[in-house]
Amino acid sequence: MSDSYKHSYIVGENLLNSLSVYNVGYQKCDPEYQWGPGVRDHYCIHHIFSGSGSYMIGEKQIRLKEGDTFILYPGVEVRYCADREKPWEYGWAGFMGTDAASIIRNTDFTKEIPYIPAGKIPDRKIREGLQKIYDVKGNTYEAAVAMTGALYSFLAVFMHYHESEVPERDARMMYVEKAENYIETNYSYPVTVEDVADYVGISRSHLFRSFQTYMNCSPKEFLSQYRIKQACRLLKETDLSVSAIAYSVGFENNLYFSKAFRKQKQISPTLYREKHRNYTGSGTGMERRAD
Repeated sequence: MSDSYKHSYIVGENLLNSLSVYNVGYQKCDPEYQWGPGVRDHYCIHHIFSGSGSYMIGEKQIRLKEGDTFILYPGVEVRYCADREKPWEYGWAGFMGTDAASIIRNTDFTKEIPYIPAGKIPDRKIREGLQKIYDVKGNTYEAAVAMTGALYSFLAVFMHYHESEVPERDARMMYVEKAENYIETNYSYPVTVEDVADYVGISRSHLFRSFQTYMNCSPKEFLSQYRIKQACRLLKETDLSVSAIAYSVGFENNLYFSKAFRKQKQISPTLYREKHRNYTGSGTGMERRAD
């Protein structure tokens, strides 16, 4: 009889924009238990309590063991698998929010090396951090705040033991990261560049210079480009009207949306849909055309 187990908690609604826990739990895996290949829409940190396994990104395979900690990045396809002889047991916390990317950039996790080896951070601190998040779990607003507080403390441990080549990250880059994450979370609302600058905590002109330095565009251009990118997805994947899509991606004026769309794509939203959609049907628009 298998002695594997899984205790997990998935948050029903993410109530906080800055940082929210998506899920938290513990699992002792069956031999060769595998997740993926697949992608997450959030960050997820796993700490290995015992056993070992493999973590794979594309053709790259990383062998991990007791005491190692690895991370899944949102939008990055991965696969991880427990060993046959000594399948791993781990705890995890999944999270997302406008602060998430900046925090992770100030840890030793990177997309090139998405793990921290055993001994770099005291095992006890990581285990205690995960346990505190799990202990305050719940779907009330109070629980969401408590879980986020515990998550900040958990992530602060990784920041504390971060070995950076420079004492602090370039402030302008951190401003840009925070602005990017705010835009990606709030683009569907009629937010302005002033709103972004207020959130980041700097002046509009300072934000502009930071974006020009690192993104080669202005904050306004980045916001418009991101909204148009999401609009393209909705035009291809849904039967929402052009007007509804405009509102869905943060444009309150349909004519302004069409003008901005044409400026970026050199084609109207309607013609873009006709050119790129690959389905027909009504309602959800999920019926596929027969080839």
